[in-house]
Amino acid sequence: MDEMEEELKCPVCGSFYREPIILPCSHNICLACARNILVQTPDAESPQSSRASGSGVSDYDYLDLDKMSLYSEADSGYGSYGGFVSAPTTPCQKSPNGVRVFPPTVPQPQQQHLLPHPGSLTPIPRNSCITCPQCHRSLILDDRGLRGFPKNRVLEGVVDRYQQSKAAALKCQLCEKSPKEATVMCEQCDVFYCDPCRLRCHPPRGPLAKHRLVPPAQGRISRRASPRKISTCTEHELENLSMYCVQCKMPVCYQCLEEGKHGTHEVKALGAMWKLHKGQLSQALNGLSDRATEAKEFLVQLKNMVQHIQENGVEFEACLVAQCDALIDALNRRKAQLLSQVNKEHEHKLKVVRDQISHCTVKLRQTTGLMEYCLEVIKENDPSGFLQISDALIRRVHMTESQWGKGTLTPRMTSDFDLTLDSGPLLQTIHQLDFVQMKVPAAPMLQLEECCTQNNSATLSWKQPPLSTITVEGYILELDDGNGGPFREVYVGTETICTVDGLHFNSTYKSRVKAFNASGVGQYSKTLIMQTSEIAWFTFDPASAHPDIIFSNDNLTVTCNSYDDRVVLGNTAFSRGVHYWEMTVDRYDNHPDPAFGIARSDVLKDVMLGKDDKAWAMTDGGITKGATIGVLLDFTRRILIFLVNDEQQGPVAFEGLEGAYYPAISLNRNVQVTLHTGLPIPDFYTPGEADPTGSVC
Repeated sequence: MDEMEEELKCPVCGSFYREPIILPCSHNICLACARNILVQTPDAESPQSSRASGSGVSDYDYLDLDKMSLYSEADSGYGSYGGFVSAPTTPCQKSPNGVRVFPPTVPQPQQQHLLPHPGSLTPIPRNSCITCPQCHRSLILDDRGLRGFPKNRVLEGVVDRYQQSKAAALKCQLCEKSPKEATVMCEQCDVFYCDPCRLRCHPPRGPLAKHRLVPPAQGRISRRASPRKISTCTEHELENLSMYCVQCKMPVCYQCLEEGKHGTHEVKALGAMWKLHKGQLSQALNGLSDRATEAKEFLVQLKNMVQHIQENGVEFEACLVAQCDALIDALNRRKAQLLSQVNKEHEHKLKVVRDQISHCTVKLRQTTGLMEYCLEVIKENDPSGFLQISDALIRRVHMTESQWGKGTLTPRMTSDFDLTLDSGPLLQTIHQLDFVQMKVPAAPMLQLEECCTQNNSATLSWKQPPLSTITVEGYILELDDGNGGPFREVYVGTETICTVDGLHFNSTYKSRVKAFNASGVGQYSKTLIMQTSEIAWFTFDPASAHPDIIFSNDNLTVTCNSYDDRVVLGNTAFSRGVHYWEMTVDRYDNHPDPAFGIARSDVLKDVMLGKDDKAWAMTDGGITKGATIGVLLDFTRRILIFLVNDEQQGPVAFEGLEGAYYPAISLNRNVQVTLHTGLPIPDFYTPGEADPTGSVC
C-alpha cells in the first residue's frame, strides 16, 4: 500500500488530506488549503450571473483565464491580481508539490475590532475565486463559499484507514509476559494471536477449525468498521440523499426533485447507481491490473537486459583487446579508438535501458498507487460519497491504462553488440580499420495471421525480429513434399510474402524460411504446418485451351465454334489422392461424339482427346443431352473410372497411371458442357491402399 500514499496527499500542503473537499473538476484539496489559495476578484468583473458553486453546476462554467488575469507562473505556482486590495503583499510560501500558498492578509489597525474570535473561521470575502492546483481550472464561489463544495468522506475514510495501518504493530492478547507481535486475528473470537499462542490456544481442529483467521491489520479495520453513513443534502441539511441525477452526476434528495431543479433530468435510485459505478470501476481496474502485471514482467526483462549488456560488453572488450594485441604496433594506435567506440555503444545502451527502467518504474508506482486507492474506495460503504468521486476515478483508470499503450512495454534497445572486428586488412590500410558487420541474420518470424491455404495453393508471410539490426539480402523459403519427405527450396528472393501454387490436394505441408546476407545463411524460422484443401475446386483453363473454345459461366461452361474436335483442360493438375468431378451435357446435336477424360499438359489440342499418347478418355458411351458424365481418378490404385448418370461404365477404364494429369474434354460446335467440381467420392467406391510398386509425382 506504500505506492498509494501519493494519492492520499494534498497537492497544496503535501500532507495527508484533512477535511478534503471535491472541486468541480473532480480533484481534491484540504479545506484549510482551499482557504489559503483563495483569490479575490474585482466586483466589476464578476457579475452574479458568472458565479458558480461547487455543487450546483454540472457542466463546469470555467472562467476565461485572460479575463480573470489569473496565471500559472513559470515555477508552476500561482499568482494573483496585481493592485487588488485582496492580493497578498507578504511573501508567499511554497508547498512540497510546487503550489504557492498565500498567507492570510494582515488587517489594518483600524480594522482590528472587526476581527472574529480566534477560534472561529475567517469569513470568505465576496467575489472569491479558487483555482485547482492540479488542472489549473478556476471558478468564482457563490454566497455559500467553500461550504458549497461537497466533502469527500470516502477519501477521508481511506486516509484514516491508511494511517491506522501504518501505526504500531498489534500485540498478542494472550502472551503473559512481554507480548509478541500478533500474526493473525480470529474474527469469531475477536482475539489477536501470535504464532505460539495460536498453536496453543487456537488449534486448527475441532470446533475452532471453522473460525476465520485474518491478518492483524484487516482485523483492526473490521473492528472499527462502522455502519453505512447516511449522507444529507448540502442544500437541504435535514434531507437524506436518496436519488442520483444522471445529467448532473450528483446525488440529490427528494426536496431537490420537488423544487424542480432536476425536473427534466434522468434520476435513478442512489443504491442502484452506487452498485453500477462500483462495477464499472472494478471492470476498469481489471484492465489496469493486467497492464501493471505486464509492466512488472517488463521491468524484470529490462533489468536482465542490463546484466546481459554488461556481460556482452565485457566479453566484447576482451575479444577486441585480444585481436588488437595480436596485430603489429601500428594497430595499437587504432585500438584505443576502437575501445572508445565500444564503450560509447555500451554506455549508450545502458543509458537507454536505465532511462526506460526509471520511466517505467515511476509509471508503475503511480499505476499501483491508483489501483490501491481505487480498491480502498470500492470498500467504502457510503454510496453518495463514492458516487461523488467514482466518475473521476473511472476516467483516471482508463486514462492510466491508455498510457500503457503499444510500444510502452517494448525495449528501446537490444542487448547484443552487432559489431565484429575484421583483422584481415593489410598493414598499409590499418588507418581505415573499423567495425564491420559480420553476423548472419536472425531467424525470421512467420506472421501466422497472414499465412493461409486455398485449394492447392499456400501463402506464407514472414518478417525479421523487431530488434534485429543486421542487414538481410534475401530469404529462402522451403517446403517438404507434403508426404513427410525432405525440404526443397521453392522461393529465393527479397520479398517477405510468397504464394506457392500446384501443391497436392488433401496434403499436409511443412514450411520454413531463413534469411541470408554476405556473411552467410541464418537460422531457420519455426516450422509451419499447412493443410491443403481436401476436395478440389477448379474450372476450365482459357490460357491452355484451343483458340476455338468458347467459355462462359465463369469458365465452367464450354462449347466450340468449329466443326472439328478441340481440346480444353482444367486449370488444376492432380498427381496424388482420389478425385472426382462431373460434366453435364447442355447441348448435343447431330451425334458430335465428345470425349471426356484426363490429359497431360502437352496434349494435342486440335484432335479428339485420346488420339495421342498424352490423353486417356471415354467417347460416346450412350451420351445424350442432359447426361451427366463422372470421372473418378484414383492415384492410390493408379486407375481411371468413368460414370454416366451415376452408373459405372464397365470395369476400370485405365490402369497404371503415373505423373500429373489435368481434367480434359474434346468437343465441337454441336456440344456444350458444364463442369461441376468440389464433389465427394461416390458412395459405391472405396479407395484402396496405394500400390507399393507405383511412384507418385
